Amino acid sequence: MQQIEPFTDERNQSWCIHCTRWLSDVKTNRDHVPTKSLLQKPYPENLPVVAICEDCNSGFSKDEEYLLVFLSAVLSGSTDPTRQSNPHAAEILRRNEKLKARIERAKTAYKTIGGETQIIWKPEPDRVRQVLVKNARGHAYFEYGEPLMDDPARVWFTPLQCLAPEERAAFEITGGDGVWPEVGSRMMTRLATGQDLVGSWVELQPGIYRYAVFQEGGLVVRIVLHDYLAAEIVWDA
Repeated sequence: MQQIEPFTDERNQSWCIHCTRWLSDVKTNRDHVPTKSLLQKPYPENLPVVAICEDCNSGFSKDEEYLLVFLSAVLSGSTDPTRQSNPHAAEILRRNEKLKARIERAKTAYKTIGGETQIIWKPEPDRVRQVLVKNARGHAYFEYGEPLMDDPARVWFTPLQCLAPEERAAFEITGGDGVWPEVGSRMMTRLATGQDLVGSWVELQPGIYRYAVFQEGGLVVRIVLHDYLAAEIVWDA
């Protein structure tokens, strides 16, 4: 990614976007958005980074680990560490037997009429939601300079393949209602220059992670993980 300097109101950078505490009153961390564990090495240069409080940064770690490993297991069809394409997920599965067993219990295998074995996975929705909302807040803050500290009005996520063709087409189009971001925001710079955009999506790693932030009534963040999991997080105006 190319480095884009923001020129938005610096007063919006005073709070932790997750717990709303003043950053001047707490220990802070520079948090990658998205968490680097959801990407693959070698990481892109100039990954988005936002300042949040240390407590929030560490507080999301278990849910982020869960989502990483759950997605890896779904994509590989197994919790066997040797079958994971993501080395970090394989490492976690080797050392964390409790998490491995927990995800294994989320798997159900059944026989089709034709005799083939099919596998379905049942995620823990609250844990997935936590990570998606955390990243969506970070994307909105990084791109628009907007600290969205209220709970989102709507959150949904589903495998891309579960979307009907017309739903998939609507999801991929992220033009919004024609409202342009604030002058000086990173997203305004992207729209003006096309930096790191594929269509209207910011593509961090092809096939691994992309996101879009736009205004459509309120602020909408869409995320796609591993060309598999689609998510939309919406804050009303």
